[in-house]
Amino acid sequence: MKKKLSTFSVFMLLAIVSVAAQCCNSSAQKSDNNESESVATTEASDVEVYYFHATRRCATCQAVEDVTKEVLAEKYGEDVSFKSINREEEKDHPLIKKHNVSGQTLLIIKGDMVENLTNYAFMNARTNPEKLKSKIEETIESL
Repeated sequence: MKKKLSTFSVFMLLAIVSVAAQCCNSSAQKSDNNESESVATTEASDVEVYYFHATRRCATCQAVEDVTKEVLAEKYGEDVSFKSINREEEKDHPLIKKHNVSGQTLLIIKGDMVENLTNYAFMNARTNPEKLKSKIEETIESL
């Protein structure tokens, strides 16, 4: 009985991950930037956060945007800009092409440095928003 329950749990977990991956696919690439850490002493106002999404969004997609907006407002006020971009309505947006965005994507950008937090965001936005907030804050501080 336990083995059947365990097997069922594994299959359910795989099904959930598969559905989430299809719903929230992202192919934006993390940039390869090998600059020294001593150069990273600039202001948070140089950091920009972009959330690319589709017109129809699942609860997790909406939660990623809501949690991101919340932590940015709480910690940085207007020092860090946030822009939500509908990929379907703004197909020719230059950042979509530049970062090869094809699905829901959360990017934190400072100059040429790009951090893609999409997978982390989708794993935590609904189940552990505080963990996502910490990761966003840590990423901004590291840039």
